[in-house]
Amino acid sequence: MDGAVDGDVLLVGCGNMGRAMLQGWLAAELVRPECVYVVEPSAALRNLAGALGVRTYAAAAALEPGLSPRIVVLAVKPQAITDVLPSYRPHVRGCVVISIAAGIPVSALEAGLGEIAAIRAMPNTPAAIGKGSTVLFANDRTRPEQVEQATMLLSACGAVHHVEQESLIDAATAVSGSGPAYVFHFIECLADAGQRLGLPPETALALARETVAGAGALAMSSDTPPDELRRQVTSPGGTTEAALAVLMEDSAMRTLLISAANAAHRRAADLAAPTTPA
Repeated sequence: MDGAVDGDVLLVGCGNMGRAMLQGWLAAELVRPECVYVVEPSAALRNLAGALGVRTYAAAAALEPGLSPRIVVLAVKPQAITDVLPSYRPHVRGCVVISIAAGIPVSALEAGLGEIAAIRAMPNTPAAIGKGSTVLFANDRTRPEQVEQATMLLSACGAVHHVEQESLIDAATAVSGSGPAYVFHFIECLADAGQRLGLPPETALALARETVAGAGALAMSSDTPPDELRRQVTSPGGTTEAALAVLMEDSAMRTLLISAANAAHRRAADLAAPTTPA
């Protein structure tokens, strides 16, 4: 298994995203099933993980006392992570800890686990089908080879991008983390427009989905910038030009998306900020 993780991997939390990552690792042969330890309190989710051939546990206390994994991945809900971190202190010595808990800063990981090599990662929901975008930040204790192995694991779910400032994770959250919801809403609106023009609901929705998927695939497969792709499909005096005149008047769509991203960014920063006792 060239390029595989050399050592054990501990996955804490195996919900939708955790299981998607695990399936991606196994499919790409980045880890061996017998080298993966999964802690998941839900029996149903634990059984799903166990069916993949990995070792499963209901709680950190059930782990072998001497377990010293090469990588620990925290895929638990943000509201629960600070409560569970202390339980994993005995298992993080010498490893790198990757957290995908939205809004949880590296400082919170260090407060719960001690002086660790820590990586904060922000994946988005298309990671569940291997089409995600993940942005990561590594603290100063993380060695280059640890960043490389973390990147390799996260790449099983899609593209991986690195930032040098942790604050940029919040900016990435506003664009790619929350971005799929913006696109889903655009599909809703485009389908609604189709229905209002007389198309059957199922046809309008199919056309909206296919149009977004096809345009996205074209943008990804081409080196042509999106503004040029837009110009290529816009014939002078044609239907697309008429529609874009509405969307681009006074930069309407651009202004709306910038406002939306700014709102998401502010909220991400609020969630990441430490709380102070009243």
